[in-house]
Amino acid sequence: MQRFILKHKNQIAWLTGVLIALAFIIHWTLKWEQVSMGLLVISSILGVLPIAIQAYQALRFKVISIDLLVTIAVTGAFLIKNFEESAIVTFLFLFGAYLEQRTLNKTRSAIKALTEMAPESALRLNEAGDFEAIDVDDVDVGDTLLVKTGAKVPVDGIVIVGEGSINEASITGESIPVAKENGSFVYAGTILDNGTLQIEASRVGEDTTFGKIIELVEEAQDSKSEAERFIDRFAKYYTPAVLVIAFVVWLITKDVELAITMLVLGCPGALVIGVPVSHVAGIGNGASHGILLKGSEVIRDFSRLDTMIFDKTGTLTIGNPSVSKTITYNQNSEAALVYLASIERESDHPLAKAILNEIGEVDYQEVNNTQVIKGGGIIATVNQHELVVGNVAIMENQNIHLPDQVLKDVAALQQQGNSIVLTAVDQKITILMGIRDQIRPNVKKDLQTLKKQGVKNLVMLSGDNQGTVDAISQELGLTQAYGNMLPEDKAEFVRKSIEAGEVVAFVGDGVNDSPSLALAQIGIAMGGGTDVAIETSDVVLMNSDFNRLPHALGLVKATTHNMMQNIVVAVGVVFVLLASVLFSEWMNMSIGMLVHEGSILAVILNGMRLIRYRLKT
Repeated sequence: MQRFILKHKNQIAWLTGVLIALAFIIHWTLKWEQVSMGLLVISSILGVLPIAIQAYQALRFKVISIDLLVTIAVTGAFLIKNFEESAIVTFLFLFGAYLEQRTLNKTRSAIKALTEMAPESALRLNEAGDFEAIDVDDVDVGDTLLVKTGAKVPVDGIVIVGEGSINEASITGESIPVAKENGSFVYAGTILDNGTLQIEASRVGEDTTFGKIIELVEEAQDSKSEAERFIDRFAKYYTPAVLVIAFVVWLITKDVELAITMLVLGCPGALVIGVPVSHVAGIGNGASHGILLKGSEVIRDFSRLDTMIFDKTGTLTIGNPSVSKTITYNQNSEAALVYLASIERESDHPLAKAILNEIGEVDYQEVNNTQVIKGGGIIATVNQHELVVGNVAIMENQNIHLPDQVLKDVAALQQQGNSIVLTAVDQKITILMGIRDQIRPNVKKDLQTLKKQGVKNLVMLSGDNQGTVDAISQELGLTQAYGNMLPEDKAEFVRKSIEAGEVVAFVGDGVNDSPSLALAQIGIAMGGGTDVAIETSDVVLMNSDFNRLPHALGLVKATTHNMMQNIVVAVGVVFVLLASVLFSEWMNMSIGMLVHEGSILAVILNGMRLIRYRLKT
């Protein structure tokens, strides 16, 4: 029976809430006092059952929990026939436990979702010279594997035959695919966008980079145990004290009613209600502003934040590369743009889409004699003109003169973190394009607001090259910025920051961010990111709205202050009531209950203020 009741504790909570609502409706409208009282009695009995069972189980291990205090308080309320008090206290106590349980259940699903993303099969070269499908767990170091377009790379390895572009977003977080050729290293879990590769397995199973990501998430989640609630710690001493005082009062006065009055007035009604109402109001405000806060522990830790670490791509930047600047060098630039679009339309290079989006719809020309220069660009003929499209290296290899102004412009764009695409028509530089992942709108302003809110360190970690990272860091005014970071590097940086005594939040959106999101005291995921990042995190910014981050920090600080105010009010009122019962003649049950109910109303109204919270600008 105990297992059945505890298993259906959440359903009991909702049922007691419905019964309480019906009781008040009947009392206010139909004036059926007996029916109203009967519903409150049923609600109290149903609500106290799981609480009493938990109190009993805790006592078996010599732990005096707040469950015991609530059980005694409800019993006392029954003895004085205050069924309204007993029903409301049990419902709100069970509702707070439901919110905490729901958060824990969501968090536990992260590892399962991450594991499902791992490669399951591979094509291995057998002795007959054919490639056969096998389970990825059967791959050994040194095996030769085939990876086709659109397939996941099954293990970490080195390319021995073929070339192509691989999307490494699951590892590095960067959205631009990386070209691979003989000798290039590839990671398990990444996706081959185009081409065909044969790789030699160098790390398999749990030793792969993707396997380490899963392991890091598991370790980080195991290391993050739920901190004991302040109220439970308080109740550890408060509950025995109230019990002893009530018992002593009975021994001295032999007045059972007075002893019960002590227990009832010692009931932590406002204490039990005060923290959950602040908690729920804060979460409700966050939800209405596109912020998902996952529990009271998150609110407490987030409010003490002093270091915030950001992933770059998809967090500080939009995540889609686009042309940031186009420079033309002669009067034939319009025709050259048509020629460039005609070439890029046939290309599968990751920057081609950005170029086509920039140029827009044009009358495409026929492209002939196309040559793809590995690591350089494309040479082709369009409308009887020879075009060379690519980086500085291909221009130099084709003996195309680069004027001083062009070199100056190239250097300036590279310093700003751009990838360079030059277009030469008939051996003359005609167009220069700088392509970069664009910074989110108003990010710089939001970062400045975070500093004003008390965040001491703003750090960026990225898998991109250090030059691009430095350019973005300088533009945004960050405290520190590090490039060429793999997931384990990011997680190690977070770990060292925590060991240095910092309260760390990590903001990211990709699978590669999951270990850091789980390890940091506060993991903050962009809502447009992967499901794993969202499930692993403690805070989610819905619709990837970075502008909500300052509001989230201000909200948790306000919520924490509100919770402490309610605790002070609740505890203070209880002590005043108990002292008045013992040391004054004017205190009686009616006055005590009036003050007691007033304290409950006070903490509820104080908590409800959070619903209207707005960030001060």
